[in-house]
Amino acid sequence: MIWRSVVGKLWLTIILLVSVVLFTLTILLTQFVGKYYDEQAEDRLTKLAQKMTELVEHYESREEAIRISSELVDAYSLNAMVIMDKKEYYAPSPKKGGGPDIPVSVFFQNKTLANVYKKGQKGVEEGDFPVTMNGKEIHHRLLIVGLPFHMENGKKGAVYIYQSLENIAENTNYTKRLIFLSAGIAIILTTIFAFFLSSRITAPLRKMREAAAHMARGEFDMKVPMLTHDEIGELAMAFNRMGRQLKNNINALNQEKEQLSGILSSMADGVITFDRRMKMLVSNPPAQAFLHAYREGMGFKEDALPEALQELFQDVVMHENNQFIEMNFQGRTWVIVMTPLYNQSYVRGAVAVLRDMTEERKADKLRKDFIANVSHELRTPIAMLQGYSEAIVDDVAGSREEEKEIVKIIHDESLRMGRLVSELLDLARLEAGQMKLHPVTVHLPSYFERVVRKFNGLAKERNIEVTLQMNGIHDSEASFDPDRMEQVLTNLIDNAIRHTSEGGTVTISVQRKEATLSIQVADNGSGIAEEDLPFVFERFYKADKARTRGKKGGTGLGLAIAKNIVDNHHGKISVQSKWGEGTTFSISLPFAVEQ
Repeated sequence: MIWRSVVGKLWLTIILLVSVVLFTLTILLTQFVGKYYDEQAEDRLTKLAQKMTELVEHYESREEAIRISSELVDAYSLNAMVIMDKKEYYAPSPKKGGGPDIPVSVFFQNKTLANVYKKGQKGVEEGDFPVTMNGKEIHHRLLIVGLPFHMENGKKGAVYIYQSLENIAENTNYTKRLIFLSAGIAIILTTIFAFFLSSRITAPLRKMREAAAHMARGEFDMKVPMLTHDEIGELAMAFNRMGRQLKNNINALNQEKEQLSGILSSMADGVITFDRRMKMLVSNPPAQAFLHAYREGMGFKEDALPEALQELFQDVVMHENNQFIEMNFQGRTWVIVMTPLYNQSYVRGAVAVLRDMTEERKADKLRKDFIANVSHELRTPIAMLQGYSEAIVDDVAGSREEEKEIVKIIHDESLRMGRLVSELLDLARLEAGQMKLHPVTVHLPSYFERVVRKFNGLAKERNIEVTLQMNGIHDSEASFDPDRMEQVLTNLIDNAIRHTSEGGTVTISVQRKEATLSIQVADNGSGIAEEDLPFVFERFYKADKARTRGKKGGTGLGLAIAKNIVDNHHGKISVQSKWGEGTTFSISLPFAVEQ
């Protein structure tokens, strides 16, 4: 509706304001005009009465004075009466058709008019008086002004001049009609002008409303035209400037948001932002994965949070400083650091950073295990070297044969220590990427026959059958580092022979599968327990918990070195075993290994 718009409200306001002003002004003007005409009529009658009294008082001829007075009265189209005494009166009439005549008794019945003659006081009276017109008595509204006079012969009298109030009312009504007409025309013009003015003033405001609606929808290219150079024009200019500034600020905010989103998405650590009610506001993929795993693992609903995280949030809000905890879940270790977010003087929320410390904790454990294992591996040979060397120094050996036996033990232990150190160095170089491969083209049948041939003596000694099976690789060639792969195969075959009982078999199978070379070393020996399978490629790990030594003794680094060599060839190594049934190590290598 138009009354709800700015145009209608402004238009109605101007009309009401002007109408109230015109109404008040019209009332005051009509009152003023009525009073003005009454005062003018009274003043005119008073002045004419004064002239008549002067004529009557100074003219010697009464008839001449009355004649001149009659002409004056006729000139103004008025009615007058001159009373010399109660019995004599002269009543000149208007020049056309006569006028209302008042009997003399009327003047003396009215107290105010009677005092003019009796007491010599001026009298003015307005009201209904009985008059005769054309021989008939009627009541007529008259304005009567009376002035006394005194003649030289001592006689006194009074002059009464009267005029019909209808004549005065006609002039007054005519003027009032002009005033009302002017007021009506003014209201009509004001209505038209107010509508035009309000429409012109509010046109830029309507444009601004449309532009604001576009801005609310995110369209900041909308501009308000400058139709005027006044305050509204300046407002339009400021509105356009505000739109440009908003666009720039929102673009900057979007860029910062995208940048922050990109940073959060690319972070390896999980990030979660909470408000004061611990409602999750922002989270990145690692944090979402953590919460999803927690909810799935605990069987909670989608919006559930870990209890440890809730307690940490309460501590942050209460103490208003950084807090952290370490929690274990599904075999992984998480460190959560939570920092309060401030809104001027109070905490408005918190941001939590979730870091998966599983690998670090595992690395710490491996480091500690490595130190313990190295210490354990070196302690026995060093103790033996120290003990047997002291035996030689103290001449404990009773014969030359015993002395040679002690020296042989010292030599074997020194070789064992050297082998351990060499394997540690090799493993360190492999893990650090410092050991480079030297791939060459290898003739596969001759290569594997040579490697297997090295174990014929050991196999015969233990009465173990070693078999080489080659399928589809006759006269085939492949590219890899032969020395490093021979180290891997030697370790696997040696382990298979050492863990296979007398009369057992060890089978080496080599075949081509598409673009890969598949190698398997299988035995029917003692096998590996199921709980030990995930750890066979770790450093110093031994399924023999007692770490017994002897012919089966080893450093526990061979499989770790083998896995690193295969990984550097971009291949894969795996193990399958069943306790008491045997073990199978499988290697998959690409046919062409890049250097």
